[in-house]
Amino acid sequence: YKFNSQLSWTIPSGQMKHVMRILEGHEIQPYEVALVHWENEEINYRIGEGHSKLHKGEILLNSEMDPEQAVLEKFAFSNALSKSVKLAIWEISLDNFVESIQSIPEMLKAGKRVKLSRAEVMQKIGELFALRHRINLSSDLLMTPDFYWDRESLGQLYDKTCQFLSIDRRVKVMNEKLQHCTELTDMMRNHLNEKHTLRLEWMIVVLIAIEPVIRVFIFYLL
Repeated sequence: YKFNSQLSWTIPSGQMKHVMRILEGHEIQPYEVALVHWENEEINYRIGEGHSKLHKGEILLNSEMDPEQAVLEKFAFSNALSKSVKLAIWEISLDNFVESIQSIPEMLKAGKRVKLSRAEVMQKIGELFALRHRINLSSDLLMTPDFYWDRESLGQLYDKTCQFLSIDRRVKVMNEKLQHCTELTDMMRNHLNEKHTLRLEWMIVVLIAIEPVIRVFIFYLL
């Protein structure tokens, strides 16, 4: 048996595709189809004796537990797996962002002109902050969901699966990348601000320089 990122347990693929088609009609700002198909998690599972657990990369479900408890335990495993897939999609978004700005440090180092307008730089900063907000504030990546606070056994299954999928380490790596990207975008903004300030200073110098010429011209006209 296999459990996949569509959160299905022993559901025939035909039925699962039918369910997904129904759900697609209610999606809001869905991810790209190719990205969804590419990013997935699979863990083998079996039903046997003993407490349910994740051991050596395989899920063991207790064959003697009641159906209600079985559903809750499957949910705990599913919850962690869905979190991993969500994180994987954000990891790709961050990698795409890094790729879009990776040439800028070398351009600045070489003294070349940064080929980004002020509006484009602000857009990059907005993209970065939006991604940072999704990861650290609007998601449950940094904490155990409230659902498990009074369900200790389920919380342990959830935490164990998150550990297996390296959720905390991946979030830490993403935040380190985000910090470096923030420093780079700040440098880009400061660079543009300095250019803007220098342009204003030159405009003032030019105006001061031509003021006497204008006065002389007006004097001779009068």
